[in-house]
Amino acid sequence: MTGTTPAAPFTAGDYRSRMTRAARTAADAGLAGLLVAPGPDMVWLTGYTPTAVTERLTLLVLAPGRDPVLVVPTLEAPDAEKAAGAAVLTLRDWTDGTDPYAMTADLLAEDGRFGISDNAWAMHLLGLQKTLPGTSYASLTDALPMLRAVKDPAELELLAAAGAAADATFEEIRKVPFAGRRESDVGHDLADLLRRFGHEQVDFTIVGSGPNGANPHHEVGDRVLQDGDMVVLDFGGLKDGYGSDTTRTVHVGPPTAEEREVHDIVRAAQEAGFRAVRPGAACQEVDRAARAVITDAGYGEFFIHRTGHGIGVTTHEPPYMIEGEEQPLVPGMCFSVEPGIYLPGRFGVRIEDIVTVTGDGGRRFNNTTREMVIVS
Repeated sequence: MTGTTPAAPFTAGDYRSRMTRAARTAADAGLAGLLVAPGPDMVWLTGYTPTAVTERLTLLVLAPGRDPVLVVPTLEAPDAEKAAGAAVLTLRDWTDGTDPYAMTADLLAEDGRFGISDNAWAMHLLGLQKTLPGTSYASLTDALPMLRAVKDPAELELLAAAGAAADATFEEIRKVPFAGRRESDVGHDLADLLRRFGHEQVDFTIVGSGPNGANPHHEVGDRVLQDGDMVVLDFGGLKDGYGSDTTRTVHVGPPTAEEREVHDIVRAAQEAGFRAVRPGAACQEVDRAARAVITDAGYGEFFIHRTGHGIGVTTHEPPYMIEGEEQPLVPGMCFSVEPGIYLPGRFGVRIEDIVTVTGDGGRRFNNTTREMVIVS
């Protein structure tokens, strides 16, 4: 295996700009620097994905006024050198049998407070604390929640392309047989279609039929779909390193009047959430707008999750569309708008689009019909 980079049109200059901005943002937040472990933050900042997540310390150190340094095991240094961001940072490698924490220590202020990746291994954090007992650490998401939230034009193009690929997947899946097949069969079809339309990674394929649709994260099971089922289809992954995530709720055969009414309420709520997207509005306003429609229709207790989540190099990231989140929306932010109603033991309905904030409102990256689709 070799280290990989996302198939995205980013240059060394793009990564330099991101690392500089991250270090400056850390300083503005009162941090001595950032310690970035392998994962989405490292990919976004450098373009580098290690060969494998192992116990060996790999760490990007960013501090204002200093060149960025990527600490890597010697055996992985050749792969790290291939990353686009490596052109603008210093590689510092360490060999097995030496102490990587001691080698990293001189890059850090002895009494500094650092932001550290949420997914950093505890053994690495503890190793740094033992070597530099005067240091302290804050979760990167807590310290800099909006670090990756505002996308540049190239990122917006990639997210739009991922959304279009997910739309193409839905247009094809609605043509396949549903009745008489297991949820897992339809889930496999979704995964195959996502890959056919360019996804290198499938993160989830939820097929919640009948009562299973009342569980928002049911994924797939062995239940056999049948006439009369409402079916929640929620699927997505990464295309060229950027995420897709869309939900449509279909029906096997003709729906009842109640099922159509619930679907129409969710569709109206999703539209209200989308219409609430505008620069300067608080994230919670999107949640409030969608939730009000469902509550006013008498189903408020059955909308049991936030209205949306950010998306980028991962399918879930800040910002979050939830009550209490007062972060203002900024052009370039991208997130889902996905209200739902879940009736335990009966059925569920969810409709989801990825949306980006524009200069005067919002733009959808998913454009398949939000009307109820009848499948066979």
